[in-house]
Amino acid sequence: MPLSAFTPQVRDWFGRAFAEPTAAQAQAWPAIATGAHTLISAPTGSGKTLAAFLWGLDRLVAEPPPEDPKDRRTRLVYVSPLKALSYDVERNLRAPLRGIGGDVKVAIRTGDTPQKDRRDMTRYPPDVLITTPESLYLMLTSQARRIFSGTEWVIIDEIHAVAQTKRGAHLALTLERLNAQAEVDDVQRIGLSATQNPLEEVGSYMVGPRRRCTVVDTGVRKPLDLQIHVPVESMVEPDAGGDLAELDPLAGGEATRKSIWPAIYPKILELVEQHNSTLVFVNNRRGAERLALRLNELAEREIARAHHGSLAREERLIIEEQLKAGNLPCLVATSSLELGIDMGAIDLVLQVESPKSVTAGLQRVGRAGHNVGETSKGRIFPKFRADLLECAVVARRMREGLIETTVVPRNALDVLAQQIVAMAASAEGDDQPTLHIDDLQALIGRTYSYAELSRAQLENVLDMLDGRYPSEEFGDLRARIVWDRVTGTIRARKGSRALAITNAGTIPDRGLFSVNLPDGRRVGELDEEMVYEARPGQTFLLGATSWRIEEITRDRVIVSPAPGVPGAVPFWKGDSVGRPRELGEAIGAFSRWAVEQDAETLRSDYDLDELAAGNLLDYLREQQAATGVVPSDRTIVIERFRDEIGDWRLCVLSPYGGRVHAAWGLALRARIRDEYGLASDAIWSDDGIIVHLPDADEPPGSELVLIDPGEVEDAVVGELGGSALFGARFRENAGRALLIPRAYPGRRTPLWQQRLKSQTLLEVAKRYGQFPIVLETYRECLRDVFDLPSLQDLLRKLHSRELSVVEVETQTASPFASSLLFDYVATYMYEGDTPNAERKAAALALDRDLLRELLGQEELRELIDADALESVEADLQRISERTCAESADALHDVLRRVGDLTLD
Repeated sequence: MPLSAFTPQVRDWFGRAFAEPTAAQAQAWPAIATGAHTLISAPTGSGKTLAAFLWGLDRLVAEPPPEDPKDRRTRLVYVSPLKALSYDVERNLRAPLRGIGGDVKVAIRTGDTPQKDRRDMTRYPPDVLITTPESLYLMLTSQARRIFSGTEWVIIDEIHAVAQTKRGAHLALTLERLNAQAEVDDVQRIGLSATQNPLEEVGSYMVGPRRRCTVVDTGVRKPLDLQIHVPVESMVEPDAGGDLAELDPLAGGEATRKSIWPAIYPKILELVEQHNSTLVFVNNRRGAERLALRLNELAEREIARAHHGSLAREERLIIEEQLKAGNLPCLVATSSLELGIDMGAIDLVLQVESPKSVTAGLQRVGRAGHNVGETSKGRIFPKFRADLLECAVVARRMREGLIETTVVPRNALDVLAQQIVAMAASAEGDDQPTLHIDDLQALIGRTYSYAELSRAQLENVLDMLDGRYPSEEFGDLRARIVWDRVTGTIRARKGSRALAITNAGTIPDRGLFSVNLPDGRRVGELDEEMVYEARPGQTFLLGATSWRIEEITRDRVIVSPAPGVPGAVPFWKGDSVGRPRELGEAIGAFSRWAVEQDAETLRSDYDLDELAAGNLLDYLREQQAATGVVPSDRTIVIERFRDEIGDWRLCVLSPYGGRVHAAWGLALRARIRDEYGLASDAIWSDDGIIVHLPDADEPPGSELVLIDPGEVEDAVVGELGGSALFGARFRENAGRALLIPRAYPGRRTPLWQQRLKSQTLLEVAKRYGQFPIVLETYRECLRDVFDLPSLQDLLRKLHSRELSVVEVETQTASPFASSLLFDYVATYMYEGDTPNAERKAAALALDRDLLRELLGQEELRELIDADALESVEADLQRISERTCAESADALHDVLRRVGDLTLD
């Protein structure tokens, strides 16, 4: 009997509250009771949160805390990747705590926790702390860390959501720091995960290479009721007939002619009105705002609200409570609600556009019928025909539970740098607390994310943080630690702790401005580039509510409510994730099979409605007619045609996904330039690559595309350094490593300033192959952004004729190529917004020698004010008031920079 090990109070309460334990609970409790590190994998609504918590709560009742609240220690820590999930769990713990009747104090600590509550927590530690990865890191870096001396258990919820990102590497180090802070030998780790593939990889990530993990896999899949809806006869001519909504073309900022939107909105509204509570998922924040606006417009009342990460916590909580209470029929959300938040009795999930992966699809549709054993009902609305093809395969794989492989990033050096500064800043000791490097290496090596990190790489990072940069040109970068090589210890520099705290975590600065009411209350945030285009008096939408801009300050936008006034839909720049290779292969195999089928087969086997099946067959058959064969897992099609102004376009049509195509496109760009002397742009998407060849008389054939698999890595690495992607990722990595802090205590660094500093640093750092942040940016692009091994494998198969290549010249773009052209135009419109500093870092470097030649050396001096020259000289000599040394560390820096000092 799974409950036999529990105290009588817990057994009694459980017996009153539930008929019997769920499968997840029955299998997990025996493992947790032995003290083993346990990973529980079960679908949404299977009681896994209670499975993780109940043993810890039982022990808290069996061994009550000390009478004096000041003597308590936090014994159970719960870590959730989402703030909203933290509040949800705290609410759901109230019932068991009331039923058990123990004296257990629970507290929440997130970025939204008021300062007073944070102080109280340190003075009177709670028994159970509910927090986020970043807040746990902050507490371990501050005086609050002493509350963890008695920690016995840590629960990591939705662990799959962080394991595959740098946030996971950051959390892995934070968990080891928590372990070091606790007085027990090893804090028991309990992980909760949705279904993952392979689960062992997530288990290894959770415990590291030297501990064993017990995996509890209930193997249960929720029953699904799925349907793919297309509301128009033809997705090519969506205006032709049908039930179209009359839309104001200006309000939402989207196309309203030749667009599928006017047909989708009424259909969504109809489904919302047929159900009590509907959750609609879209893939970006702008889409969420626009869809909520249009539904309210059509319903002529407030039927829907938008929910996304750029809304303030207060706004999000109000919206979530409205939905749970049944007062809000529809909520339009981004991935901010896809993790295990209990949204109450949701009976329908709608997904607009493909969810892009099977994992995300299952997470989202699983929000409907959240309780044990209930069927999850989902409806998917594709936006265009290539999207319909992806939706059909994603829905089928959702039914079969074929989720993508989990890959944990290894050796992220920027995250390591940030954590080293934090660990040095929180080292224990008397006069000058230090941290021994051997202890540091041992702690890092206990994590799965850094188990393979060499001592040389670690010392390279320490060199960078200690300010021993390989060149004088790095002079502007501040050292964050002092590394004493004689004693083998490091200690923090003055101000380092404050920097490690104000720049905590891995989520990059996208330059978001805070939106506040005049009394200071926060409404949400807007993209920096949108704010630069805005003016006081303008209105915009946030959370499907209109706001008028009153004032724009250095880092915030002051607004007042403007109910009923039409407002602009704001935009935010996010990262779109490329399709995983496994999904790409499945789409290719499906295309090859489906083109020969009839509509009825597709309808019955692939959850397509009648119009969806018809549109999909038309798309595949038109492609077959245009190019003779459909691009598939076995055939890559190379299509050539002249565009409307007579230039050649070369399209590589392949289903293998954006991560493979991005690397291939970079290598292609280099090859066209080096071998043909042509300047070309290779734009890639999930469905292929399109190359514009403006000066070619005859277009190159397939030999251009078939790059040697042994040479492709060098070609990609050579081209990567000058790409916009590299510039943007380098800036984010330098910010994470605290080289270009995103914020200082009390003020943030504007994004344009970060870009400028990053560009200058990149110019110098690019020349030093061993500079850790350059290495990290290459690692991230080649491993986490691109899928280079899959590209090499694909090229090998093309060279060995295991896969075939079909070349075809067409009069106009085929259907598959047309969707690529659409991406090409969109990228060009969008690339215009890319800051120049990141588009080509080298383009802005001014050649000083040339300038001197043009102006003449003397004239250059005359242009400069004599007083200014004197002031600069004093600064460089470090004798001005602003730059003179204030401490022993600062004097050491002066000697390092200026050299030996003379008596005068």
